[in-house]
Amino acid sequence: MSDVAKIVSFLDQLLDDTSVPKNVRASIAAAKDRLLSAEGGAGVASAIYSLDEVSSDINMPMHARTIIWNILSELESMKRD
Repeated sequence: MSDVAKIVSFLDQLLDDTSVPKNVRASIAAAKDRLLSAEGGAGVASAIYSLDEVSSDINMPMHARTIIWNILSELESMKRD
């Protein structure tokens, strides 16, 4: 499984989680779209920006925040490579 496919799988998991607020799920969906539609580093950078904004949302459940932090870590390593 490629890195992008693994990240998309985690994003889909968050999108299906009804305990995640709607505004956060909207940002996650935008990050997923940007990651899949943009070429290379631009898509990764856009996804990082979208997820970084919502990672500090006070209404986010802790398990979702942890998943987002893990995704951000993966995206940062992809960006460096």
